[in-house]
Amino acid sequence: MFKGKELHFMKNKKKFYIFSCSLIVIIILASVILGVQMDIRFKGGTLLSYSYEGETGAVDLDAVKETAEDILGQDVSVSEKYNRMTESNGFQITLVSNQSLDSDTQAQLDETLLEDFQEQGVKQLSITSVDAAMGREFFIKCLVAVVFGGLLMIIYIAFRFKKVGGWSAGAFAVLALFHDIFMVFGTFVLCGIELNDSFMAVILTILGYSINDTIVIYDRIRENKRLYSKTKSISDIVDMSINQSLTRTINTSFCTVLSMIVVSVVALIMGVESILSFSFPIIVGLVIGTYTSLCIAPTLWATWQEHKTKKSPKRKKA
Repeated sequence: MFKGKELHFMKNKKKFYIFSCSLIVIIILASVILGVQMDIRFKGGTLLSYSYEGETGAVDLDAVKETAEDILGQDVSVSEKYNRMTESNGFQITLVSNQSLDSDTQAQLDETLLEDFQEQGVKQLSITSVDAAMGREFFIKCLVAVVFGGLLMIIYIAFRFKKVGGWSAGAFAVLALFHDIFMVFGTFVLCGIELNDSFMAVILTILGYSINDTIVIYDRIRENKRLYSKTKSISDIVDMSINQSLTRTINTSFCTVLSMIVVSVVALIMGVESILSFSFPIIVGLVIGTYTSLCIAPTLWATWQEHKTKKSPKRKKA
């Protein structure tokens, strides 16, 4: 793909860093201004599912929302839900609360909805109470797993690439991974997707995928440093190594991204939001992961190595 072309990554490293820092600032501002939407599993509450007869939209969801809020005495959200197993239309009422819905209030809500929408044949399908403590515990355990995984990656890379400053290579590789995770988080915030189980699944997937590309480039750097350390600078060796791995990295990522685009399109057409909330952030994570593997992790490592090389003569003189 890039045969005969030499791309200068080290020369443009400041542009990469400015671009990444700008994205981080935008995500932070968006999180403050727009807020971070959390799934009910992390906030706690009650899910009430109903079915109705007729075509999609036969039931006025605004009227359902108004009725539910009058009876429950607090804000609720109402969304259209198509049940593919029963092939029937329906809607779901989401009530965010630390307390479960009592049976009397639930019975009153059911009775009112069945009476108001008698012509549409509204029926309750299920009621699910969610404890926020369980969701928070799951979320914390996943974050601990991510941090623990990052430490193991640093140790692994440190020993595998000890001849090229393994500890710094591992630290910058994991720093790039956390950069990818933050970009995925920003995708959820900017697209208004609730942080749910899919968020943790995307993070764990990106962790394994991105580190693989970075290790491939580190491997090329190690080999080229062994061959050209006396004739080429660290910057030249890094540029050479990235260019040698460029076609392989982009082709692999392109094939994976293409498959996830197909999944996203099918999920969008079929209206399967649970799959779409996983596949679309995965696409963003894969693209960003490829970018950090090529432009962030190796250039940061090279910058650090050059900094150490400049400091060494000063120490010897002292």
